[in-house]
Amino acid sequence: MPDPKKLTFENLARLMERRGLLSHDQLKDVLSRGKAQESRLFANQRSGTSRRTRAGDEFISPAELLASFNLEINGLQGNLLSEDAITDALASATGLPYFKIDPLKLDLHVVTDHIPRPFALKNLIVAVEDQNGVITVAVADPFNEAIVKELASARRLEIRRVLSSKSDILKILREFYGFRASVIAAEAEASTSIDLGNLEQFFKLKGHQEIEGTDKHVVSAVEFLLNYAFDQHASDIHIEPKRETSLIRFRIDGVMHNIHVIPKPLHAPIVSRIKMLSRMDLAEKRRPQDGRIKTNFNSKDIELRVSTVPVAFGEKVVIRVFDPDILLQDLDSMGFYTRELSLYNSFLCRPNGIILVTGPTGSGKTTTLYSSLRSLSSPEVNIVTVEDPIEMVMEEFNQIGVQQGIGVSFDSILRNILRQDPDIIMIGEIRDRETAENAVQAALTGHLVLSTLHTNDSASTIIRLLDLGVPPFLISATLLGIVAQRLVRKICPHCKKVRTLSQDECEYLQLPVKQYEVWEGDGCKECRGTGYKGRSGLFEVMDMNDRLKALVSGSVELAMIVEAAKQEGLVTLREIAINKMLEGVTTYEEVISMTG
Repeated sequence: MPDPKKLTFENLARLMERRGLLSHDQLKDVLSRGKAQESRLFANQRSGTSRRTRAGDEFISPAELLASFNLEINGLQGNLLSEDAITDALASATGLPYFKIDPLKLDLHVVTDHIPRPFALKNLIVAVEDQNGVITVAVADPFNEAIVKELASARRLEIRRVLSSKSDILKILREFYGFRASVIAAEAEASTSIDLGNLEQFFKLKGHQEIEGTDKHVVSAVEFLLNYAFDQHASDIHIEPKRETSLIRFRIDGVMHNIHVIPKPLHAPIVSRIKMLSRMDLAEKRRPQDGRIKTNFNSKDIELRVSTVPVAFGEKVVIRVFDPDILLQDLDSMGFYTRELSLYNSFLCRPNGIILVTGPTGSGKTTTLYSSLRSLSSPEVNIVTVEDPIEMVMEEFNQIGVQQGIGVSFDSILRNILRQDPDIIMIGEIRDRETAENAVQAALTGHLVLSTLHTNDSASTIIRLLDLGVPPFLISATLLGIVAQRLVRKICPHCKKVRTLSQDECEYLQLPVKQYEVWEGDGCKECRGTGYKGRSGLFEVMDMNDRLKALVSGSVELAMIVEAAKQEGLVTLREIAINKMLEGVTTYEEVISMTG
């Protein structure tokens, strides 16, 4: 870098050419268009901010400007010269270590304690590590040594510099310092005013000193909590504020378990940490929010859907865990019996029509749909999903998320989705007449449509479609089949023991009274004393054959549909559950619980 040592756009561009990242022609092009590009970027940046310009938006850094050209790295087709690549090359040229900032690995206390916020924003400097009293600071300008010396002298710190991109530094400064400010404000409100988050404490002016939300122990606590949930195969994590404590519960195999009780002062910092990771508004505590976190556990990606809602004692957080090993399974390992699996696969092989998966919330409908779509996925087909919200991001599918706030509903998306040339369409849920009609129209125009409906069994799904206003002849023309499903807990193999069904139990299940050996779990440390470990699916599969189509076309009653379907070979959920019980998969209690 030529003297005087100053980070300018021209100096940076010439450095990139010398290091082989830009060709000579690319260099001439960016130098000739640099001023115009900077003006355009600055105008766009100002128009995208509020009336009060955010700190850091007053100027465009040379690396930002160069990266905005979206140039290919010389000799590396398809690889763009990004701000990170430019910063890395600049660090190498100036002898500073390049540091890619990972917010998940930063200690919030270190970030916010050593450098005042106005100074950090003005000079684009952030503390990233405190190692044995030596503070590592990330800077965006490698030649601004005077600022670092001034900071070291004023704060009496021993400082080590690393180089990071302006974008990364600004992101950390805004998020972390904003969080710190909200915590300080919350502390002041708790000790001097009314805790409006706790309805019972409206007249209780007692406050307590909360643990700092940026403390490294809170970061560790959240990571421990998530890892423990993954290890226990929890499907949901509940963090619930109570009057004097906060309760952490996991839903495992469909059942809630109390996991830990933590002091109430820890609740707010833990909630804030989770909201930060899921990119929620930290300061907003009185409205429900939704967010997502993507992480990994045991070398596999896991997606978390986070929901917060204000309750009587503060903010309650629920984290839904989407484990790909559970959400994406081979159909033959999900619990289908041979007849049902063969029938369901025959539906999936059809070129057009509607397949409906029904059942209550938490019965595994999403797993069935995602697993089905994965089995159908190939380079030859275009799969489009419409979900509210997108459960798990899968690059094999083209996933569209419903956003009711801006008018992007199931109905409005489906009206336009056929222009996207889909082969297979998955609709998260048919909720109203308009969505049902659009699904039918998609099936009539040669598409395979998969969706869900909230009904108790397969036969009542037809009645529900009629109630939604779908004409009988369209149901007969488009509906291929219906899958009604439930999830039953499997007996823990470590404490499994045999017993005999009583006469009353046989009569309740309408079984011939005789000796039936069934199994149950005694409870052990492997199953947390529940007697159950894992879950298996119950699948009632009804083929929409000619006999049922004829019934639908006339005056139809539920009992008539059930009787006709049974005569055509339908095995009901209750019968499938009883078979699972007699095979030693589940218990009598689960059969009654899941099938009524």
